[in-house]
Amino acid sequence: MLGVTAFITTDITPVPLLWVIPLSLYLFSFVVVFSRGQRAPDLVHKVMVAAMPVVVTFLVLTILADIWSPYWLLILLHLFGFFVVAMVLHGELARDRPPARHLTEFYLWVAVGGVLGGVFNALVAPIAFNTVAEYPLAIVLACLLLPGTVLKQLLTRRRGNQELGREEEEYVSRQHTADSLLEPRLLLDLALPVVLGVVFWALLSSAELMGLNAEETESWKSLVIGLAAGLCLYFAYSSKRPIRFGLTVAALVVTVTLHTGTAEGVLYEDRSFFGVYRVSDEEESGYHKLFHGSTNHGAQLLGETPPTPIAYHDRTGPVGQLFDALPDEDTTSRVAVLGLGAGVMACHAKPGERWTFYEIDPLVERIARNSNLFTYLRDCPGESEVILGDARLSLREAPDGEYGVIVSDVFSSDAIPAHLMTREAIDLYFQKLIRDGVLAFHISNRHLKLEPVLGDLAQDGELVCYAQFDENTENVPYKFGSRWVAMSRDASDLGSLPDDPRWSPCVTSPSGADYVWTDDFSNLLSTFNWN
Repeated sequence: MLGVTAFITTDITPVPLLWVIPLSLYLFSFVVVFSRGQRAPDLVHKVMVAAMPVVVTFLVLTILADIWSPYWLLILLHLFGFFVVAMVLHGELARDRPPARHLTEFYLWVAVGGVLGGVFNALVAPIAFNTVAEYPLAIVLACLLLPGTVLKQLLTRRRGNQELGREEEEYVSRQHTADSLLEPRLLLDLALPVVLGVVFWALLSSAELMGLNAEETESWKSLVIGLAAGLCLYFAYSSKRPIRFGLTVAALVVTVTLHTGTAEGVLYEDRSFFGVYRVSDEEESGYHKLFHGSTNHGAQLLGETPPTPIAYHDRTGPVGQLFDALPDEDTTSRVAVLGLGAGVMACHAKPGERWTFYEIDPLVERIARNSNLFTYLRDCPGESEVILGDARLSLREAPDGEYGVIVSDVFSSDAIPAHLMTREAIDLYFQKLIRDGVLAFHISNRHLKLEPVLGDLAQDGELVCYAQFDENTENVPYKFGSRWVAMSRDASDLGSLPDDPRWSPCVTSPSGADYVWTDDFSNLLSTFNWN
């Protein structure tokens, strides 16, 4: 439950609406499997057991193939897969429940198991893993606990010995365990997935030996993964050896993950409370990319001094146009940037200017200051300082009228924190801006349309608002398309930007001021891009 919740909120602001759905499915599965009637739960359980290998394999394929679109359909798929697994495992739990006199102890241990799962995800996993490994790990464990596995048989045998004396029970249990572990078919169950994992690795690596180009390599990878998935399903159904199914799924996940990391040239990978960060490079060009989750959070072409801002922050893009259009250099002499990333924004500063970055995650600062990965903070002109902490809370400590420009460039993977786009947040920003100060938002997003949200906020605050969706990336190496919004108290504060045909007044929602986002209200569904 925690794994799938983290997955579906990686690229979308984690609002309570999205937290409630997995929790509801989790609790509803208990309601179904522990209901008074037996016929319906038994029938549903059989259907779910039969469907689980197909559903789980399909989930694994979407993860390994890095499929992210359409995102709403992907969310539904993972929620459905989670519900199927919950129904199967909770169904087995219900079928194994003891007589009424032992139910108190039974439910206590169920609760203890939930606590241990939460502790593992929240406390152990972020320390033990550099990636979000607990979700695929939970999927593999669910496969191993599919009814019919050797583990299930061992547990069943142990329950059959409950009426024996303590010494006899322990002896019989040890004998059954030893016999099962020495069983040739079980040894094959353990060895075969290892061999298949080596074969999968060899097949994936053979693309380079065959001299395939990038497109052909992706097709070859998809073919290998598809064949491996078919083999997993064969073990789940035709061979009637479900434990091979679980271990082969594990071998496939490990092999593809390791091979992908090697192929992408991963230089650095680490994890904090806020997610997984990965820096990869292109050896020939010295092009470094910072990823948080599934989203690029900045890039640099090493070798230039001072570095040139690229990707979403290219000088030819909206943020570069904004700083070129501002009429007064005093406005840009003190700039606050909410969100550090790779530190790309630092190279929009001019000598003598002082820029302050507000960043919540200390790991991001360590990455940005690692000169083997990025050199923006070290080599860009002007003076840059980093203040750690939540951007909105930290900004409260700044003097009123401290900044000429505030740039909100905060992302968690592809999600922009909702509390940075509310009426109260806008009021705070303009409180910290000088009288003719400018507020800019980076709102590039694959899943949400956020321009109307900011348009409504500007209208509510009687502010001037302009937006641009820049897709002009032809003949501009390493530039990404991006969407930006600029606000000010008066149109003249934006200099020549209102006259620039590339910028247009912000779109507002039909509901207008009736549904302006505040700290107490936000309507995420109204912004979702269903295409």
